[in-house]
Amino acid sequence: MSQVHHHGWQVQALSPSSKAGQANSFEAGTLEGTQLTGSGLTLQQPVGALDYTDPFVDGTTSTYHVAHWTSPLMASDFAFHELVSSWSARTPPGTWVELSARVAPPGSSESSQCGDAAEGRTNRGGGQADEGDWFVLGRWADNTSTIHRTTLPGQHGASAYVDCDVLTAKDEAGFGSWQLRVSLHRAADTDATPYVLSVEAVVSRWAVADGERSASQRPSVLPPTDSAAWGTVLDVPTYSQTLHRGEYPQLNAGGEAWCSPTSTAMVLAYWRRGPSPADYAWVDSTYADPWVDHAAACTFDYGYDGCGNWSFNVAYAARFGLIARVTRLRSLEEAERFIAAGVPLIASVSFADGGLTGAGYSTNGHLLVLVGFTNDGDVVVNDPASHLVASNDEVRTSYNREEFERVWLPTSGGTVYVIHPPEHPIVTEGQAR
Repeated sequence: MSQVHHHGWQVQALSPSSKAGQANSFEAGTLEGTQLTGSGLTLQQPVGALDYTDPFVDGTTSTYHVAHWTSPLMASDFAFHELVSSWSARTPPGTWVELSARVAPPGSSESSQCGDAAEGRTNRGGGQADEGDWFVLGRWADNTSTIHRTTLPGQHGASAYVDCDVLTAKDEAGFGSWQLRVSLHRAADTDATPYVLSVEAVVSRWAVADGERSASQRPSVLPPTDSAAWGTVLDVPTYSQTLHRGEYPQLNAGGEAWCSPTSTAMVLAYWRRGPSPADYAWVDSTYADPWVDHAAACTFDYGYDGCGNWSFNVAYAARFGLIARVTRLRSLEEAERFIAAGVPLIASVSFADGGLTGAGYSTNGHLLVLVGFTNDGDVVVNDPASHLVASNDEVRTSYNREEFERVWLPTSGGTVYVIHPPEHPIVTEGQAR
């Protein structure tokens, strides 16, 4: 079985019933020109400036004032191989945020594990990073009026590299500690500020290399055991990504490229949250389910050139007042606890032809919504691929339990998006937090 640890920091108002107290508050970190308010972490007094040229527009360079919040140094009780971050932020026009992380090998002394947060350099992509440098995991804005949200391809160091939304070890030794930083930016000609409500990360021991692990690293599929979730199917609306094939070529033309935003849209609808008609009024009126197109536009990673960025999808969901994070589970038994609590999960899978009986397709990477279990313990999903049929009626289906675990756990490390209202009971069983 894998080892997984999740930790985050937030505005305390997000979880008034939390027993974690100070340890989960932004107050536990270091403020550098930022201020903690009831509305979130804000930019109070700039500590630097950045001349930034958005590579996805006309090449104009703009100057932004910058301030930071840095997490405490987090020592792991196991050597981990991957880190995935999540965040919730609001970015008024003229503002954006950058999420960064840095890691250190097991056994490093505290002074050298991650370096000094205030003086650490940032790897701007496309080159070698020195140990102690910050790896950028995302430049995020709610819309594209200020910058185009993006990851930074080409970041690599002696022991780590960034694969889109995942900071990954280069060898089995892995890492022993980690640290997050959020940098708040605002245009030099404005007093506006972004608002950051939460920052978090999940670290896990199973590293993924080229979408596959060695046989020795693969989890054994647990035999099904009776569960309160068996026979439970959550009433999650069904949307087909295949209905959107050919729409908006600049966003990868829908279809198979939109599995993640389509899944996110389904879960938002389940919680009765999501964009207003005014928000998606820009979508062609002849297109079905325009909120799916809107989700694709708001999660599109211009550096990755796709909508499948895990962190960007949960950041989009968090805009609607929801707790949204990327995490990893170790079995369907852990997933059952979420279903029993009324929380659907968006799961990342991949498989060759025949790997998932009844799917009707193969995939190098796909997102779907786990909505329940049959009476016999098989999984019930809203699969946006809809058997490659352009119909919302083809979305709800069931898959064999053991086959599903094999296309989910070894390929993505059990990656799921967990999305729910702040007042909903929090499922923590099976995870260190």
